[in-house]
Amino acid sequence: MTKGALSDLKVIEWGEFISAPYCAKLLADLGAEVIKIEAPGVGDEARRFGPFPGDVPHPEKSGLFLYCNTNKLGITLDVRKATGKKILLTLIKEADIFIENHPPQEMEKLDLDFESLKKINPKLIMTSLTPFGQTGPHRNYKATDLVSFHMGGYGYHITGAVDDPNSDPPLKPRGHHANFAAGITGAAATLSAVFARKKTDRGQHVDISEQEAQVPFVFGNVANYTYEGKGNNRSRSKNPPTGIVAVLPAKDGAVSISPRENHLWARWVEVMGNPEWAKDERFKDRASRVKHWSDLQPLIAEWTKEHPKDEIYRTAQAKRVPVFPVNTIEAVFQAEQFTARGFFKEIDHPVAGTLTYPTAPYQFSRTPWEVIKPAPLLGEHNEAILCQRLGYSKSDLVKLREGGII
Repeated sequence: MTKGALSDLKVIEWGEFISAPYCAKLLADLGAEVIKIEAPGVGDEARRFGPFPGDVPHPEKSGLFLYCNTNKLGITLDVRKATGKKILLTLIKEADIFIENHPPQEMEKLDLDFESLKKINPKLIMTSLTPFGQTGPHRNYKATDLVSFHMGGYGYHITGAVDDPNSDPPLKPRGHHANFAAGITGAAATLSAVFARKKTDRGQHVDISEQEAQVPFVFGNVANYTYEGKGNNRSRSKNPPTGIVAVLPAKDGAVSISPRENHLWARWVEVMGNPEWAKDERFKDRASRVKHWSDLQPLIAEWTKEHPKDEIYRTAQAKRVPVFPVNTIEAVFQAEQFTARGFFKEIDHPVAGTLTYPTAPYQFSRTPWEVIKPAPLLGEHNEAILCQRLGYSKSDLVKLREGGII
């Protein structure tokens, strides 16, 4: 078995849903030992979110939980009870990293804030992922992914320019973009703190704001505001197109085309078989094509919808025209590029069975991403951690279970 890039790191994760668990997963998948702590009986909130195989809810079959928790050890522990907190502190004392996503005021009330924890482990790196960060007027506010996404400014322009901003409101894509973005940011920042510790021999608090993690994705609007003092307007009339960029129907789906420049347009016309309408004066140059796009678009679509998207894509590619298929998720799973790089892997889970998972968008030549074990069952490693590492007996486990500690 190849040694993982982060195999020397010991991580404790007390996280719920996505941001903290995903942050810890990214470290676990590169070899860090991650002990995940869940509430006794109910576990991580993600266990109650789908998708579920066969659309039948089951706490051990949540696709979200299974994906976000690969390669982790899992124990149950009520850290709000004195004995549970004592066990947590014992684990943290020997850990390199503690990852959590609970409200700052709750962590302070439990004496699990960084100022308290660094007294027992000066080298500890504590990564806290919250909607608005540890400081500022919103530090104690709660928020969903929807709230963080829009308050970070990403959602405002997600649909592009519209005819009437008042009747076409901003939208949010499906999924949990803000949560995952915070997790990625948290993992990168945590590793930066690990490098800093090598120089200083001391830990530090890594403070991640989900709201702030959204801002880099709005780079165009950020730049406009920085240079001009104002953001982009969502009105189509105030944001006229500068070239052809369109998603058009194909015989079996859709394609996106972008023959903006005159030389690209000439090649695209060849791809379409040099139709007679392409000689129309309205389409003679880039400015004319943009001006008369409402006339041009149906003519192009009339041709694209008669051809399969892969045929359009490959023919245009041979002519060096930027055209590509709009992939469905089914197409993504079947795409030859993903297959060639082994991006999707089958992972066997004792309850959920064998399922296909996305891996990582990077490859290391010497310390690769690797699935050692699937997401843990609820409390799966209680005995291994509490008895074999911390010295509790099996009879102690029975008492801890009866007292609701584990």
